[in-house]
Amino acid sequence: MSRLLSYFKEGVLEAGCDEAGRGCLAGPVFAAAVILPSGFENEILNDSKIMTKKDRSELRPVIEKEALAWAVETVSNEEIDEVNILNASFLAMDRAVQKLKIRPEHLLIDGNRFRTSGKIPFTCMVKGDGRFFSIAAASVLAKTYRDDFMEKIHNQYPEYKWKQNKGYPTKNHRDAIIKYGISKYHRRSFRLLNEQLSLNL
Repeated sequence: MSRLLSYFKEGVLEAGCDEAGRGCLAGPVFAAAVILPSGFENEILNDSKIMTKKDRSELRPVIEKEALAWAVETVSNEEIDEVNILNASFLAMDRAVQKLKIRPEHLLIDGNRFRTSGKIPFTCMVKGDGRFFSIAAASVLAKTYRDDFMEKIHNQYPEYKWKQNKGYPTKNHRDAIIKYGISKYHRRSFRLLNEQLSLNL
């Protein structure tokens, strides 16, 4: 039996919310909001970061089919540079919630902070993607949609190896920035290199 919980407040229509890509050097931040039916359980579903790519890919259509409502939204790298990554993460989750076809009564937010333009009450859950099915489902959608996006733009800029690193600050990604400079998808407000002075921004 899975150790994840089906709800935080029984009898309340809850939406789990999570984001993907906060620590990346390039690309948007993605966020998802998911409302699951009462009693939903899945043996494989967990924090997307500890699931295999195969399990995430197989679970995405299951979540999309069985959820009462789901939505995925993004905040671009340009917007991230304008408002900072923390606010961009809040904004992405907020956009996903606003896009839901059913209005939830309560939000379960992965993390310890959140700000919203809406009126829906929320509860922040540290490591919530490993505690609640709805947040775990949101984490799977956010990560798989973001990974798909990074693999797509990899074809435009194969030198950065985004198909492998998904925009995270790996050695091969930073080596490519040193060699080729930055692309239109890079977050200029981030520390792209350990020696930032060597990068011509």
